[in-house]
Amino acid sequence: MAGLGKIVFVLFASVYLVQAKHEEYDGHSLYEIRVNDYDQVEQVNAIIDDMNLDRWSFAVPGQDGLVLVAEGMKPLFENALNDIGVEYKIETENIKEKLELEDKILAEAAKMSNFTRSGAGLDLDVIHRWGVVDQYLTDLARRFPNLVRVVSGGRTFEGRDIKYLRISSNNFQTNSKPIVVIQSLLHAREWVTLPVTLHAIHKLVIDVTDQDLIRDIDWIIIPIANPDGYEFTHTNSRFWRKNRRTGFGVCAGVDLNRNYAFNWGTASSNSACSDTFHGSSAFSEPETQLTRTIINQFRNRIALYIDAHSFGSMILFGFGNRQLPSNALILNLVGVQMAQRIDAVKWPAHRNYRVGNIVAVIGYTASGGSSDYVQTMIGQRLSYTFELPAYRGSTGLNGFLVEPGFIRQAGMETWEGIKVAARYVVQNRLTLMNDEVTNQ
Repeated sequence: MAGLGKIVFVLFASVYLVQAKHEEYDGHSLYEIRVNDYDQVEQVNAIIDDMNLDRWSFAVPGQDGLVLVAEGMKPLFENALNDIGVEYKIETENIKEKLELEDKILAEAAKMSNFTRSGAGLDLDVIHRWGVVDQYLTDLARRFPNLVRVVSGGRTFEGRDIKYLRISSNNFQTNSKPIVVIQSLLHAREWVTLPVTLHAIHKLVIDVTDQDLIRDIDWIIIPIANPDGYEFTHTNSRFWRKNRRTGFGVCAGVDLNRNYAFNWGTASSNSACSDTFHGSSAFSEPETQLTRTIINQFRNRIALYIDAHSFGSMILFGFGNRQLPSNALILNLVGVQMAQRIDAVKWPAHRNYRVGNIVAVIGYTASGGSSDYVQTMIGQRLSYTFELPAYRGSTGLNGFLVEPGFIRQAGMETWEGIKVAARYVVQNRLTLMNDEVTNQ
């Protein structure tokens, strides 16, 4: 009977943990905000920052924004919006219900899959955990030793390995070959970005239909740039954004996309409780140190850098301080070409991608970003932030929440855009690779 009691207790505890997983979000509402001009943009952003609310997307004229508001903050938030004459509506009354729905349909999708792993690679219709992806990278290097090398880029605050792949037909030995770098999950809650890097790996290693992309380019792919934060979103707090560093009092985590050196600390938060906390110093975190190491090692060969985020259907380039890189026209040209290709294969319900300088598009300055830093290091070459679509399906899930039917599509359509820029790099490699790399 004692053994039976233990089993019952374990089962009860497991059920309780599942039920309690999203309790912190009970009563949180998702607000949709509409602004008429950029004066209202600044006012709304100030309200959100002052109240330390969870901004999901920026409100700009012509595009509504989304903000998650705790139950106790709703009256204050609504009063503040009413005072400045900003329209709003509650898009989701209780986000906890949507979180429970996401858990349910993702679990059902995983069960319907014939496999989680197979000889053909990872199932591209599933959101995989860090441990599965970590092992997959190791297995790929064993299976394809002449094409794939797995690299340990260091360990996180909680001790997880930050692995990435080098994919090359000649082990990175041809210095004239340009390098493309793709990164995802720098922000932990942006689950739908993982299919981007996994799909790229699949098309470069397993289902190779574009031989020129392997012949003419070397690839560096970082699928999970923030392992600790990503795991935390699965086990504890779904909308966690930062890494999991502690030592800042009651609050934890550094926003890794505010921790890079370019303009560090000028348009981010010095409060550890903020989602945009920039950390104690530039490159204070092992996750951002990894990017710096890669850029320094291959600085003269990296021709294209893409940091995949969600959401908003945008392709953005620097700089986050309103200044433009000297090659802004080329960045915009190639960005538009990528967007047009994605738009040609996207789902009709999704809006077309917008392209431009980050401040011009979202109306908000930011510092210490990944793509800004890389742009300063690679000069006249190409550095972008992608913001994937916020899927609104029959389930009503949107924003950071993942609709299973969109997982494979997200990887496929983004890869189509990446290929455009990769081929631009090859076609213009003599100009790009001969440019002297200098800081902007």
